[in-house]
Amino acid sequence: MSGHGHGHGHSHSCGSEGQHEPAERGVEFGLYQRIDLERLQCLNESRDGDGRLVFKPWDQRNLRDKYVESDVDEELLFNIPFTGSVKLKGIIISGENDDSHPAEIRLYKNIPQMSFDDTAREPDQAFRLNRDPLAELEYPTKIARFSSVHHLSIHISKNFGDENTRVYYIGLRGEYSEAHRHEVTICNYEAAANPADHKVESIIPQTNFIS
Repeated sequence: MSGHGHGHGHSHSCGSEGQHEPAERGVEFGLYQRIDLERLQCLNESRDGDGRLVFKPWDQRNLRDKYVESDVDEELLFNIPFTGSVKLKGIIISGENDDSHPAEIRLYKNIPQMSFDDTAREPDQAFRLNRDPLAELEYPTKIARFSSVHHLSIHISKNFGDENTRVYYIGLRGEYSEAHRHEVTICNYEAAANPADHKVESIIPQTNFIS
């Protein structure tokens, strides 16, 4: 009834992406190692803690023993804190080859502890997904928009028509760098904004850029 439109996503030629050497792909999709799993949240998961299980190594992406399933409806919301700064380049989401597979995701950057109410705002990027049980389809992000990500929220807003959504694997491709020193520098700039120092004024606009 809702017009899935799942033929649209094939226009970007992601088939060639899967031809890379598996070891190379494993390195490219290594950002799961940079997630602060203790602080990761998954809202509307049917079992507490299952949301963490889908962030796993590339060579385990097709294993079916670990997954997360939604609870009261088809929506899931992942709040993913990183241990540093990430440049996010692409995302893969794999589920069952049926109507429980996610059909749409919305990405938000640097909004810790998002709730479902917060998802009413405009996302930084959204994708209409195809069923991808083998984790072969990569959706490229707008890198300029996701170049300094400390926290990523992934809202699965709908599936292909089932009551519940099931996800086996979420792969994040990109680059990582330590960010703590940079954050301290920003704090120093803001602390220095109290004295009447004209040089500080030229620095303050940069702090708006970071969050």
